[in-house]
Amino acid sequence: MAEIVVKDILDAGVHYGHRASRWNPKMRPYIYGRRNQIHIIDIKETIRGLIRARKYLLKVAAQGGLILFVGTKRQAGASIQELASDCQMPYCTERWLGGTLTNFRTIRTRLKRLEELERLRETNEIRNYSKKMQSSLSREYNKIFRNLNGIRDMSRLPECLVVVDPNREKNAVHEARSLGIKVVALIDTDSDPDRVDLPIPGNDDSLRSIRLIIQHLCDSVKQGKSMRPDEGQKKSDAGGDDYRAVPSIRE
Repeated sequence: MAEIVVKDILDAGVHYGHRASRWNPKMRPYIYGRRNQIHIIDIKETIRGLIRARKYLLKVAAQGGLILFVGTKRQAGASIQELASDCQMPYCTERWLGGTLTNFRTIRTRLKRLEELERLRETNEIRNYSKKMQSSLSREYNKIFRNLNGIRDMSRLPECLVVVDPNREKNAVHEARSLGIKVVALIDTDSDPDRVDLPIPGNDDSLRSIRLIIQHLCDSVKQGKSMRPDEGQKKSDAGGDDYRAVPSIRE
């Protein structure tokens, strides 16, 4: 795993919270102080949360578990798409569709429809339709691709969610909690840490801050995947469910 460097955290502005007037009192243990009406996050707590999250994600990845990265805010989208793709994990950077987890069977149906539309486009069969229908099918394809392309290879429910800003992604967090799926989250001073299993206190609005934290987490995922035995890797690739139990957060 990449070493956590305090200077990198400070340079990325991870320690800058929201205005003091917007804080959530439950974040008090993670706040170092206040400067110019801005809360300053205790980087010791940031590092502690990041270390715990990295250890947990490494274990999940090593045991063949899926980790879904979620961040639909503009500052998070590009970094999550790039880094999650690099470690071959699903991601959601556009609008979170209600039922993505709790109604996963329907989501899989929509993904099959995406594959059908792609076949029409690749084989040029779409030209057999009227121009009006071609336009309608193209709009349908663009909409499904935009919303679901990041999870198209997610053949089963994930064992863990990595979320940037649980306030914004409250629907994703709610679905995960209702299904017992663990949530790792980058949380700012306006968030409720009780809603997630592994909070990482830090700036969730800065592009550099988000990228730094997600980069560390993805590095742990890649290391965990590299630790899988060959047979376990084959089962994971096949979408089988002969996996060992996913570790407890408290391990």
